[in-house]
Parts: sequence; C-alpha cells; structure tokens
Amino acid sequence: METASQSTPNTESIKTSAFASLMEKLFKLKAHNTNIKTEVTAGITTFVTMAYILFVNPDIMSIAGMDYQAVFVATALSAAIGCIFMGLYANWPVGLAPGMGLNAFFTFAVVKGMEYSWQVALGAVFISSVVFVIMSVTKLRSWIIDSIPTSLRYAMTAGVGLFLGIIGLKAAGIITASPATLVTMGDFHDPKVVLGALSFIIIAVLASRKVFGSVLIGIIIITAVSSLMGLVALPEQVVSLPTGLSKTFMQMDVMGALDVSMVSIILAFLFVNMFDTAGTMIGVADSANFYNKDGKIKNLNKALTADSVASVAGAMIGCPPVTSYVESNAGIAEGGRTGLTAVVVGLLFLAAMFFAPIAQIVPGYATAGALIYVAFLMVGSLSKVNWDEFTDYVPAAITAIMMPLTYSIADGIILGFLSFAIIKHATGRSKDVSFGMNVLAVVFIAKLAFI
Repeated sequence: METASQSTPNTESIKTSAFASLMEKLFKLKAHNTNIKTEVTAGITTFVTMAYILFVNPDIMSIAGMDYQAVFVATALSAAIGCIFMGLYANWPVGLAPGMGLNAFFTFAVVKGMEYSWQVALGAVFISSVVFVIMSVTKLRSWIIDSIPTSLRYAMTAGVGLFLGIIGLKAAGIITASPATLVTMGDFHDPKVVLGALSFIIIAVLASRKVFGSVLIGIIIITAVSSLMGLVALPEQVVSLPTGLSKTFMQMDVMGALDVSMVSIILAFLFVNMFDTAGTMIGVADSANFYNKDGKIKNLNKALTADSVASVAGAMIGCPPVTSYVESNAGIAEGGRTGLTAVVVGLLFLAAMFFAPIAQIVPGYATAGALIYVAFLMVGSLSKVNWDEFTDYVPAAITAIMMPLTYSIADGIILGFLSFAIIKHATGRSKDVSFGMNVLAVVFIAKLAFI
C-alpha cells in the first residue's frame, strides 16, 4: 500500500515535468524570463479585454444578412485559430479576432451601401487576405508600406475610427437621419438611446481608470439593466452546442469578387488590415521589448504571416479580416511574453463557442458603446500626422473625413490618395510621391472615370 501511494505523486510529478518541458520547448519561457502561471494569467487578461468582439461582430455581420449564431461561432473559431497559430508559429503574446472597423466596412459600406451580397464581400476579404499572405512572405509588403506616406497611414486608421464612430452613434440612436441636415440628434426620450449613451460613458470612464475588462463590463452592465427594464429577455439556457457554421463556412464568392469594380474594396480591406496589424505589432514590440541587438523586431515577419493566414482562415469560416488586437497589451502588462499567452486566449475563444445563448441577448445599443469607444481610440492616430506641412495634412484630413462622409473606407482611401498625388505634383513636390503611389493614383482615376 505504501509503495502504491508513493507511486501516484511520482507519476503526477513526471506528467507535470513533461508538460513543463513541452511548454519550455515550444515557447522558450526561460529565455523570455517568464513562466507558465504568468503566461496563463496574461492570456486570461487579454481574452477578457477583447471578448467584447463575441457580441459586437455577430451584431454587425447579421445586419448584412448573415446568420447570427453562425457568425458567433465563426467569430470565436476564427479568433481561436488566429491566436493559436500566432502563439505556436510566431511565439508572440498577441490575441487575434475579426477586426473592428473592417466588420463595419463589410456590412455598412460593401453590403448595405454598394449592395453587394455578403458572399461577394467575403470573397473580397478572402482575396485581400491571400494577397496579404503573399506580401508577408515576400518583399512586396515592405515595398507597399514604404510607398504610402506616413501621414496617410495614420489618416487611414483615424478615418476607420470616424467611420466606426458614426456607425456606433447610429446604432445607439444618438444620431439619426434627417432630410434637412442629413443627420441630427436622436430621441433621448427613448430609454434605448439613453442606455446606448450610458454604454459608451461607462466604458470610457472604466477604461480611463484602467479597470480590467472595461469594455466587457460596460456591455454586461447595460445588458443587465435592459433585462431589469424588460427590454431584453433572458435566455432559456446558458450553454448550447455550437451550430449553424455551415451557413457561413466556405460561402465566399471569390469569382464574384474578381470584378474591376471590387478593386478599391479589396485594396481597402488589404491596406486597413495591413497598417492596423503593423501598428499593433510595433506597439506590442515596444511594450514587450521584442527588439534584438540590432534594433530590429524579433520574429516580426512570422507574426505578420500568422496574422495574414488567420485572415484567410477567417474568410473561409465566414468573418471579416482577422487582425491583431491592441488589447494584447493588457496581457503583456501582466507579464505575457510568449506565444503561450496567445494560445490561452485561443483556447478561451474555443470555450466561448458554447455560450451563444448569452451573446444573443446582448442588445445592439449595448455594443454600440464599444464601437464608439474603439472609434475614439483610433481617431487618436491623427496626432501623428505632420500638421506642419500643408501638402501632408490636407490629403490626410481628406482621407479621414471622407470615410464617414461617403460611408465608405474605400472611397476615403481613393480620395485621400488621389489628393496627395495631385497636390504634391502640382506644388512641385513630385519627389515625395513614390512610384507605388503614382500607380495607385492611375488605378483610382480609372475607377472614378469608368466604373
């Protein structure tokens, strides 16, 4: 009996040691001065800060005509695939999920605005993602990024933020259509409008106070209040088996997206995803000190490749481009330094697939506050535009402003890029216009003239 009792702890010890050895081999924990406990804690932290996408993305994509439950499962699954692949391949502590702003562009600009089917829109996402993969494994990515002026890169991020902000304000009922002035103030006698505004205020205040999971908390509070007021009904069950993915899986219409009229849309998905990812990666590298002795970012190409591959997988499952989340910095602040953090985030997204009934009770005005909050974060990138040079900030301002005013990220990019090339050439600053920008200008002029 004594021998048997002693063998159990030894067996457990061997299993624990084998697991620790595997984690060390996969993620090089000691080299990054971290351990399993710290990485798991960091992964949980990152998941909580970005879990709001589980509620927001199905809300937005279902407006495009996609099945809500299928999109919920697709959101969780694509995020899981992206996170796990990022962790195992690039060994970066970065969480990925369908991109905010990109999902709004998908629904409100491409499907609702331009009246393409959501299948064709998914086809455009797939094509742009494949191009992103090719760019990530070749020098084409560097050439494209270097071709686009810095001010326009920041303006694109800010423009997406403004576009997202209008969608959030509209979803909350804070602004509404007006035949006289295009938009006007919403009806604050409607409790849903008040709750939508409160959603943003709660999130903003909690985030400013560095409260853990501020966005998720805000959504939960407004949903709970709505339930108490009788505005939403509680689900009959909390847990259910994932269903409905067949309604979005491999439904992208690639041939339909291979149309000249879709060029600007594909480029919009590509550029926004590319620069959003690059900005997030650089921010993560700074936070985690991922620089080597030469001052270059470690494994950056692998991280970008993982991000682009995740977008391809997301399109196949039924999601807008999957991208790296800036919320990953929350996990890094908790000590996350390796891909184990990302893998934990991915596993938690997998588990979330079984809680679709909870997601379906979250009202649109509750998630609208999250849209507005993220919008303001993105608009902050305008501070990095060169406001001392007229020929730089005017095209940047046009890019950012025209995205919400035309209700199209693609049109904002076209007008901003064209204005940059024209103003620079007309003012004798042709040397500031790269060959790539000149090529894009010709393509965009042709689109405006003939399509």
